[in-house]
Amino acid sequence: MKTVFGWMTVVMLCFSAGAAIAEEPRDARLLEAQAAFDEATKLRDAGRYSEALAPAQHALTLREAALGGTHPDVAHGLQLVGELHFWQADIAHVEPLLQRSLAIREAALGNNHPDVASSLHHLAILYATQGLYGQAEPLSQRALAIREAALGNNHPDVASSLHFLATLYLRQGLYGRAAPLYQRALALMEAAFGNNHPIVAEPIQGLAILYEKQGLYDRAETLFQRALAILEAAFGNNHPMVAGALGNLAILYFEQGSYGRAEPLYHRALAILEAAFGNNHPAVAIGFNVLADLYAAQGLYGRAEPLYQRALAILEATQGNNHPEVAATLNALARLRLAQHRLADALPLYTRAFAITEQRLRHEALDFSESRLSSFLQFLRADEQVLYALLRAHPNDARVRRLALSAVLLHKGRSVEETADISRTIYRSLGAEDRDTFERLRSLRTQRATLSLAGPASLSPADYQQRLQKLADEGEPLEADLAKRSAPLRALTALPPPAEIVDRVAASLPKDGALVEFIAYVDSPLIPKPYKLRAKTPGQLRYLALVLLPDGSTQALDLGPAAPIDRAATRLRDALASRDAQFLTSAQALYRLAFRPLLPLLGDTRRLFLSPDAHLGLVPFAALHDGRRFLLDSFDFTYLTSGKDLLPRPQDNLPPSSVVVLADPDFQASPATASLSSGTAPTPAERSAPLERFFSTSRSDLAATPWAPLPGSRQEAESIKRLLPQAQLFLGTEATKQRLLQLPTPGVLHLATHGFFLEDAPVPKGSRAVVSFGVLSEEGPATPSPDPLLRSGLILAGARPTAPDAPGAARPPPDNALVTALELAGLNLWGTQLVVLSACDTGRGDVKLGQGVFGLRRAFVVAGAETIVMSLWKVNDAKTGTLMEAYYRNLLAGQGRATALREAMREMRLTQAHPHYWAPFIAVGSDAPLRTLAPLPRQAPDSKSVDGR
Repeated sequence: MKTVFGWMTVVMLCFSAGAAIAEEPRDARLLEAQAAFDEATKLRDAGRYSEALAPAQHALTLREAALGGTHPDVAHGLQLVGELHFWQADIAHVEPLLQRSLAIREAALGNNHPDVASSLHHLAILYATQGLYGQAEPLSQRALAIREAALGNNHPDVASSLHFLATLYLRQGLYGRAAPLYQRALALMEAAFGNNHPIVAEPIQGLAILYEKQGLYDRAETLFQRALAILEAAFGNNHPMVAGALGNLAILYFEQGSYGRAEPLYHRALAILEAAFGNNHPAVAIGFNVLADLYAAQGLYGRAEPLYQRALAILEATQGNNHPEVAATLNALARLRLAQHRLADALPLYTRAFAITEQRLRHEALDFSESRLSSFLQFLRADEQVLYALLRAHPNDARVRRLALSAVLLHKGRSVEETADISRTIYRSLGAEDRDTFERLRSLRTQRATLSLAGPASLSPADYQQRLQKLADEGEPLEADLAKRSAPLRALTALPPPAEIVDRVAASLPKDGALVEFIAYVDSPLIPKPYKLRAKTPGQLRYLALVLLPDGSTQALDLGPAAPIDRAATRLRDALASRDAQFLTSAQALYRLAFRPLLPLLGDTRRLFLSPDAHLGLVPFAALHDGRRFLLDSFDFTYLTSGKDLLPRPQDNLPPSSVVVLADPDFQASPATASLSSGTAPTPAERSAPLERFFSTSRSDLAATPWAPLPGSRQEAESIKRLLPQAQLFLGTEATKQRLLQLPTPGVLHLATHGFFLEDAPVPKGSRAVVSFGVLSEEGPATPSPDPLLRSGLILAGARPTAPDAPGAARPPPDNALVTALELAGLNLWGTQLVVLSACDTGRGDVKLGQGVFGLRRAFVVAGAETIVMSLWKVNDAKTGTLMEAYYRNLLAGQGRATALREAMREMRLTQAHPHYWAPFIAVGSDAPLRTLAPLPRQAPDSKSVDGR
C-alpha cells in the first residue's frame, strides 16, 4: 500500500503545481472556464475526485471552444481531466489526454519548457503505476533535466521530480539510488515550504520506508508519525493522503509483529479510501491485500481469503491481468491456500504469477543497462525463490518440479544472456551510429579499468571513488541506449514462454544426456507465520538439484544447507590448487554432499550437462572421487551457465575460419615496441605511471615474478601451429593488448599468458599467474574494485617490470599490457566457436547467486564465444602446454569441445596422477565438434605472423 500511495501523492502534488494559466480575461467563456477549473481543483485537493470531473470537463470544453484545440491553456485542462480519470481508475482514458497535452505544449512552447516537463512527469507517473518502469524512467529523467535547466536546481518542481524518481527506484528495490534523491527532495521542499507543509511529508515517508527495509524500525516510526501529523494538520483526518500515511505506519507495526497496533490503522485507512474512491478502486484493493496479510499472519485464513479475492478482482478489472500488483496478490492467495493444504488450488496461482513476472522481465529488460538488469533480477528473486521453497516442500509433484525448473531455465544467468544479446545485435544488425555509441562505451570501460588498476595516486580516496563512479555513470546511459535500440531485433529471438521452456530444452538434449541444474536459494516459510516465529527462523541458504531428461521428465532433490557444501567445494578447490597430497578427503567429501545423492535420479545416464550455482561453479566435478575412482572415469561433464544454453543459437551463414593464438608475450618489451597504434615512444613516467603501485609481492616465492617468461606457452603455440597450419601466431612483442582488442572475429582464439584474479593467494613457481596483488596507496593496500570484471584479466606484451623499490615489491606493467574482463567483454566473438584461456584463474571470479561467476568467463560469454575453456586455479606452464596439445589433437579428430578436453585430461593422468595437473580446466558452453576450419589464404610478407624472436 505504501508504494501505491507514493504515486497517489506525487500525482496530487504535481497536478496542484503549475496549474496557473494565462488566458484572455475578456471572453466570458474563459471566465466561466476559469471558475469551473478552480472549482475542479478545489474538489480534487479535498479528495473529492468524482465530483471534480464534471467541472473539469466543462472548463476544458469552454477553453477548446474559445481558444481552439492547440492552445497551452487547453493542455492544462487536458491534464486535469486526465488526472481525475486516473483517480477513478479509468486508465484507458488517461494516456490519450496526457499525450495530447504533451503534444500541444511541445508545439506551442518548445521541447524544453517547464510545462513540457510537467506533461512528461505525469506520463511517467501513469506508466509507473502500470508497472511500466522502463517507459517511466526516461520520461522522468527528461522532465528532471528540463526543470533543472529552466528553473534552477533548487526549485520545488525539481524536488517533485526527484521525489518521483526516488519512488520509482524504491518500487524496483533500488534503495541505494532512491535514498539520495529522497534526501535532496526533502531538503529542497523544507527550504521552499517549511518543515510542516504537506508536500514535505512525502520524502519523509520515502526515507521512512527505506529505513524500514533496513530494519531501522525506530527511525522509520519517528518519520512515519511525523508525516502523519503533518498530513492530518493540513487535510484533516479523512483525506486519502492521510490514509496513505496510516497504511505506512500500520505496515511498519505489522513487520514488527505489533498486530494489535496495526489492525485499527488498517481499518481506518481502508474506510477513508472507500469513502474517497468507492469500493472498486486499485488503492482500495491494496488496502484489502494488506489487511488480508495481517489476518493470514495470525492464522485467520477464513477472514483473509475473501479479502485477497476481492483485491484480485478489483486489480484485474482496473489494472489489467498482467500488472505487478496482480502477481503479488496471486502469490499471496497461493500462500494462503498452501496454508489450507490446498496445493492443487495454489499451483495455478503460482504459475500465473510467475508468467506475469516473466512477461514483466521481458518488457523491462529490453531497456536496461547491465547493472540495472542485475539489480532488477535481484529484486524479482524473492518471488522466484518461493518456487524453490515450494519444490523443497513438494519434490515428488511433477507440476511443482516443472514450474520450478521453468523459473530456473528462464532466470538463471539471465543478465549475461541479455547483455550478450545486445552485443550480438550491435555487431550483426545495427548501423554506424550504434557502433559509434558502442565504441564510446568501450572507451569509457578502458578508462575505468586503467583508473581502477592504477589506484588513487595523488587523488584523495573520495575523489578517486568519485571519478570511478563518474565513468560508470557516463557508461550506463550508453548501455541503456544500446539496449533500447537493439530491443526490436532482440525481441525476434526471444526465449520460449514459461509453458514451453522445459520441453524446448529437453528436446535440445542429446538422447544419452541429462541436464543437472543446481540452485542456491534462500529458503523461507511458505505458510505465513507470526512475527516471533519468523524472527526465530531466518531464511537459510540451501541447494536444490533439478534433473531434466530428453523425454521431458524431471526429478528434484533437496541437497540441504549450502554452508557445508560450499565449505567442501572451497576445500577441494584449495587442495587441488595447492597440490595437497591429502586432496582425496576433500574430493570424497564433496562427492558425498553434492553428487552421490543425485545417482538415483540419473539412472544409467552418464553424459551430464551441469549448470552449477554459487561455489559449485568453482570446482571441477571430474575430480570428485567416489571412494573407488574419479568421476572423470565414469561421467562426461559439460558445463553450462544455464540449461537454456542448450537451445539452438543463431548461426552466421559464413562463420569465421581463422585460428588465432596469442602466446608467450614479451614482458620485457617496452610499451612503444608492443604498441600497434602509437607513433611515439612513451616517456619513462608514462611507462611506470599510473600503475607503479599496482602489484604487491608474492608471499610464497619471490622468484616467481608476476610476469616471468612462459616458454611453455610458446611451445604450446607452436604445437597448435603444427596441428593447424593455418593458425596465426602472435608471440613475443606481437602478443599485445591492442592486437587482441582489434582482432577480426576468429573461429578459434587461444590465449596463453599470465592471468589474474585479484585476491590474496600464494603463487606456485612456474605457474601462469601473477602474484597476489591489489591497488596500493601511499599508506598501503587499498580495497580492490568491487567490480569483479575489473579484478580479473590477462597480461600481455609490454609488462616490463622495473627494479623493486623495496624487498618483496615489484613495479607493475604499464596499462597497455593489462586487459581486464570489462574490456574483453567488448570483443566481437560472434561466430567464434572456441576460446581457450590457457592461463591461471581464468574461470574464477565473484559468485552471484543465480547469475553465475562474474569474471573472465562472463566477459567471453558476453562477447559471443560459443565455448570457453578456462582454469580454476594457477596452472603449471609446462604441463599446461602438454594438456593443450592433446586437447587440439582430440578436436581435430572430431571430438566435441568438452569431450576433447576430457580425453586430454585422461591422457595426462597417466603421467600426472594429481588432479592439480590434469583437472584445472573446464569447458563451458557447447560440446559440439568444431565446424570445418578452412586454411587461411597465403599471407603477404609484410603481414605474416611473427614469433617475437
